[in-house]
Amino acid sequence: MRAGLARPKRVNPHQLSLPIDEYLSRSHRPGIARPRRMFCNRNLRMSHIAWVGFDMDYTLAIYNQREMDELSIRATIAKLVKRGYPELVRTVPYSTDFPVRGLLIDKRFGNVLKMNRYKHVTKGYHGLRELGRDELRKLYHAKKIRPATPRYHWVDTLYALSEVTLYAALVEAMEERGLALDYAKTFADIRESIDEAHRDGTILETVMGDFPRFVLRDHDLAPTLHKLRSAGKKVFLLTNSRWSYTDKMMTYLLDDEMAEYPHWRNYFDVVVVAATKPAFFQEQRPLMERSGDVLHPAAFPLERGKIYEGGNLHDLERGLGAASDEVLYVGDHIYGDILRSKKESAWRTAMIIQELEGEVLAYDSCREDFERAEHLEDVRDRLEDELRFYQNRYKELTRRLELPRGKTNGAVKTEGEAERARVKRAIDHVRERLRHVGPELEAIERRVDQRFHPFWGSLLKEENEESSFGAQVEEYACLYTSRVSNFLAYSPQQYFRSPRDEMAHEIG
Repeated sequence: MRAGLARPKRVNPHQLSLPIDEYLSRSHRPGIARPRRMFCNRNLRMSHIAWVGFDMDYTLAIYNQREMDELSIRATIAKLVKRGYPELVRTVPYSTDFPVRGLLIDKRFGNVLKMNRYKHVTKGYHGLRELGRDELRKLYHAKKIRPATPRYHWVDTLYALSEVTLYAALVEAMEERGLALDYAKTFADIRESIDEAHRDGTILETVMGDFPRFVLRDHDLAPTLHKLRSAGKKVFLLTNSRWSYTDKMMTYLLDDEMAEYPHWRNYFDVVVVAATKPAFFQEQRPLMERSGDVLHPAAFPLERGKIYEGGNLHDLERGLGAASDEVLYVGDHIYGDILRSKKESAWRTAMIIQELEGEVLAYDSCREDFERAEHLEDVRDRLEDELRFYQNRYKELTRRLELPRGKTNGAVKTEGEAERARVKRAIDHVRERLRHVGPELEAIERRVDQRFHPFWGSLLKEENEESSFGAQVEEYACLYTSRVSNFLAYSPQQYFRSPRDEMAHEIG
């Protein structure tokens, strides 16, 4: 942690730690609690939805993030040592509280960055050292940032947070010891090591051996799926996970939850595993049917009770027998689930943001600060208007007083000089008031950031703008919420309405 920052208390062990315990004790109004609400970016009539599809990992299955990060980091470190990294990496201190989603890794300089919606870098760290404004300006403000180039890596999943944690820790520790470090190669080695740990079963077998430790079993999940089905919706599962892992995970999540469903597969009309999203939405890979350990081409239409693998968007829509805009897909991956499905189809989208419950609580706990900031911004705008008026008046009086002698008489000139002096005092007074507004606004901004996250502030916002991650959520997710079971509080025919958009000229 940075010097002077206390470790935040936790909202619950499955979310980011946030210092808002005092807010949790307050009473709430009748209705759905805000942390468990569905939030709407784009009007959506559930009565028009025939099929509701779900991703599995981090969507139906909500992982204990801290435990998953620790497991991934330990597995990655073991792989790095085998690759020839020094033994000291086993004892490098790290903080799983450091990263959030929506960060950008600069592999050229070894920095971790946060951008607003306009790709303007606003925060950054080298290791765990915060980059100053002058450093950020020198490195990132003179040229446009292009996140899609090989120099950068976009961190958009909870799965990837352990990579950022370990990368920042290695940069910090190895440079403190004066060891040479190739920033790009180090990050590539971390990514390859964690991928290897997934492929060889190091991570997945550990998770399967202790689901209660790594996965939150949400007892409202089964009633949620049942409610959708009872309203006439059909339900499908579309996951990148392999069949063996999917079967064990879904058994843990849903078996024995409701007597009406003796097995988890009874909740779903179609099950597709090993989908390889986002390629699923862009390429024409064949859809296969699994019979035991044998795969053969799928027959259409798709049948309830069978297991399908691979496939593509076109074949799935054909197999479901549904128009594209009759499908609502629920996932957690902003690119693989939400962005690609939105760009390649007319599917409606709902994004699961596991951190959202803490984000909403932090936001609500800052209302007094937001109100004060809004007041100060109004004061600043008014003072700046006054300053412009007095500056223009001062220039006008100066031009009159500088007219050649004889163009104005002495009495008028004396009066003009007195008026100009009064205007100059007004300018000084306004400037003095403005000098007090800026620091107070900055102090509020720092205080608000601490309520959200000690390093990065809000996940979805950055200063007065949306963060880069928040902008993607707004653009591509019709709905967003913290967990699938939040649907349970709403009618399966719910009309979700987005708030009225306002442009700058419409705001009073």
